[in-house]
Parts: sequence; structure tokens; C-alpha cells
Amino acid sequence: MSDANRIRNPHELVDMEWLLLILVLLVLGVVVLPKLRLRHVLSQAFPLNYSKILRKNLPGYTRMPTDLQMQLKKRIRQFLYQKTFVGCGGLIITDEIRVTIAGKACLLLLNRESDVYPQLTHVLVYPSAFVAPRTQMNADGIVTHTNQGLSGESWSDGRVILAWDQVAHNPDNEARGQDVVIHEFAHQLDSETGTTNGAPALKSAAAYKAWSALMEREYAQLHQAIANDVATVIDPYGATNPAEFFAVVTEAFFKKSRDLAQYHTALYEQLRAYYQVDPCDWV
Repeated sequence: MSDANRIRNPHELVDMEWLLLILVLLVLGVVVLPKLRLRHVLSQAFPLNYSKILRKNLPGYTRMPTDLQMQLKKRIRQFLYQKTFVGCGGLIITDEIRVTIAGKACLLLLNRESDVYPQLTHVLVYPSAFVAPRTQMNADGIVTHTNQGLSGESWSDGRVILAWDQVAHNPDNEARGQDVVIHEFAHQLDSETGTTNGAPALKSAAAYKAWSALMEREYAQLHQAIANDVATVIDPYGATNPAEFFAVVTEAFFKKSRDLAQYHTALYEQLRAYYQVDPCDWV
């Protein structure tokens, strides 16, 4: 009698049944249950105190169209469910900290078919500027180690680090059109392609070609403006490299919308096509 036709040992059948049961349970635990939990979270009413925080710390929120407000609330709930906040330097994480950061980060996701920062796992928050070690090598190969004070940083290992005093409603930052959360989460979008180079995930090769041509032209114009000591809508820090340029123009898109639309129309339209919103409608 061939092996194919032999009668299986009853113990082997029991073992196979247990193996199948274990596989089913693993699929349920890894795939199905998290989706069910997330669906349950998203079905809950948005807490009133969360709405108060958005009205206080998210300029323009009250002027946003109702459908965008609803989208934003849903994204915030998912962000808060999936990401872990860690207080550093003695800072105690509160609802205000969590909702303010989540709200600003999720502005970048409205009207777009995207997950909520899938590579991000932790948001570390300091009370104020934090110190990060830096290593630099000059042209002669000499390595120097320094410490740099920062208000925010985006890492490719699933972390974003922020200084709370720069996140909360800050009149100086508002006047300059700066927002550290928008800046660092633009870096997160940029890094989703595997490389942080100023080009986030786009839909086609043609889209990348058009994006690169416009961004390179605007980047060169920023360098020229700086060299000629000409004031610009775009923060000069964007001239550091293409990745910082994308983060800085994203800040300008959301925080200095009308000025960017007026003086950098093509750039504004490119960003409007990518982010699928028009902040000029609610600034």
C-alpha cells in the first residue's frame, strides 16, 4: 500500500486539528481582534474635553468645514489608540498634550487614503527644548561630538520627539508661521518611502517627476533669496536640504496658506494636490 493511501494514525489527525486551531487563533489574535478593537474605539463619541482642547490649541479648527472636523476627530482617536506617549524630563502626559499633538499631526492626513503614520510607535515629549548628541566629520576626516538643543526631531525607528512649550499655542511661532508638530510629522510622511529625501509617497513615476522638478526649482529660488538677503515666505531653514525643505513648506502650507498661495502659487497647488485640502478655506 502506498503512503498516499495509508490510513493516518488517529493521533496524527488530532495533532493536525490542534495545529489548525492554533493557526486560526493566531490569525484572530494578530489580524482580526486589533481591527475589531479599533472599530470599537472609532465608534465611540469624541469626548467633549477633547473638542475643547482642539478649539484652544489648534488655530483654525473652528473654521474648518464640518466634514474635515469629523475626519480629524476620527484620525485623532486612531492616533491616540495606536501610539504611545512618553513624558520625558519630568513631564506628565495629559489629555491636552496627547490631543494637541495628535490633532496637529492628523491635519496632514485629511481627505487622503493613508494609514495613521504606520511606522510611528512612540511620541516622546519634553517640557522644553531637549539636547541631542551630534557627530560631524569635516573635510579632513576629523570627527567632532557636540550637543544640540532641539524643539523637535523625527526618527526613522518609530519615534517623534517634541518640546511641549513649542507645541502648545505659542504666539511667537504663530507669528512666524512655524509649527514643530507639522514639521516633524511631514518628516514622518517623507520617511514612509524608506528614504527621507523630500519626496513623500506619490502615485506614479510621472507624479515624482513633476514633484522633483517643482521642488528643485523652488529650493534653488530659496537659496537665491537667502544669498540676496531677500525676505521669503518660506523659512530659510528649508535651505538646509531637500528633506527640511519639504517639512518647512508643509508648515507654510498650513500656517501661512494665503501668503504661500500668493507668492508661490505652483508650490501651493502642488502641496494642495498632495494633501488634498485647501487651508485657505479656514485660515
